Amino acid sequence: MNKRLKLYFLFLMLLGGCIDPFPVEVPEGEQLLTVDALIHSGPGPHRVTLTRSATYGSSFEALIRPITGATVLVRDQEGKVVFLTESEESRGSYFTPADFSAEVGKSYTLFIETPEGKLYSSFPERVEAVPPIQNLQSRTLVITQPGGNPPRSGVQLIAEIDDPADQNNYYFWRTGPAVYILQTRPDLFTPRPTETNPSRDPQPKDCCSVCYRTEISNNQSLFIAVDDDFNGLNTRVPVAFIEDDGLRFLDTYRVDVSQYGISQEAYRFLRLVKQQAEISGSIFDPPPATIRGNMISLDDPDEVVLGYFMAASEQTSRIYVRKDELSFVQNQSIIPDDCREVPGAVVDAPLDWRP
Repeated sequence: MNKRLKLYFLFLMLLGGCIDPFPVEVPEGEQLLTVDALIHSGPGPHRVTLTRSATYGSSFEALIRPITGATVLVRDQEGKVVFLTESEESRGSYFTPADFSAEVGKSYTLFIETPEGKLYSSFPERVEAVPPIQNLQSRTLVITQPGGNPPRSGVQLIAEIDDPADQNNYYFWRTGPAVYILQTRPDLFTPRPTETNPSRDPQPKDCCSVCYRTEISNNQSLFIAVDDDFNGLNTRVPVAFIEDDGLRFLDTYRVDVSQYGISQEAYRFLRLVKQQAEISGSIFDPPPATIRGNMISLDDPDEVVLGYFMAASEQTSRIYVRKDELSFVQNQSIIPDDCREVPGAVVDAPLDWRP
C-alpha cells in the first residue's frame, strides 16, 4: 500500500506538466522501458505489453526483453482502480479483466511497478467519442517493382464515416484477426525420403485441400487521420492494406477493422512513428531516432521511457473480400500438403462465417 500511495502522490505533483512526443538522445546501448498499451470502449480484455529494448544504433537494438513480474494497473479520474493480470502464454503482456471497458468522457492513467521496484506512470488519457463506420469497401492495389520484378499487390480497405462537426477528431485504425479460405495441394504431397520410404515421387493424401485459416492480420503501415480537411463531412478514408501472399485471396477473405477515437497527443505520437517508419522503409524497421511518448518515471524524471498509453473509444466493422471483386491477384502459392497441417487452419468454417 505504501508504494501505491507514493506512486499516487508523486503523480499528483506532476500533473501540471505535459509531454509531447519528440526525438531524444540517450546513451548507446541503454535498456529502455517500452510500453505498448491501448484500452478502449470495446469488449475486453485489453492488453498492456512491457519490454526493454536498446536504443537505435546500439549493437543490441534487436534484443527485446519482455518484463515479467510487474504490477500493472489502470486508474480512472474517479479513483477506480483495475489491476491487470500477466499472461502465462505471452511473456511481458498484461490483460485487464474481460468485463472491463473504457468509458467515453473519462480519463485513465496507467501505473507500472517493475520487479525492481521502479515506478512509472502515464499522463491521463481522455476517451474521446468516435463515429461508427458507415461502410467498408475494398479495392485492389498493385505496386510496381523495380528491375522488372513481379509486382506486389494487395487489398486496400476504405472506410466511410460521418465526421462530427462539433469537435476535432483524431482517428486510428487497426485490423483484427482475419479468416480466409485456404487452398492447398495434398495431391502433390511428397514426404522426405527415409530408409523405409526412399521414394521421391508424390504420395497424395486423401484430405484436405480446403480449410479456413485464422491469422493475425498484418497492416503494412499505421493508418491515422485528423479531420482538418473533412470536419463535419461525410468522407472516405484508407484504413488498412493487406498484402496478397498468394494464399489470402484465392477465394474469400474476412477481416474486422477497429476505428478508434484517440487524443490529440496520441495522434501526434503515432504521426511521428509513421513518419519515421516511412523514412526507414517499414514500420518494423528500427526508427532512426527515439520518440518519447506519454510515459514517465516517477523515480527519475530524466529517464527515457518509450511507447504510449492510449485510451480510446472503438467502433468496429467487418468485411468479406471475394476473389472475383479484385482486379489482380498473385499466382497461387503452392502448399503440397493437407491444409490442416498449416498453423491456424481447420476444416470447419467459423460459426459466424456469413460471406
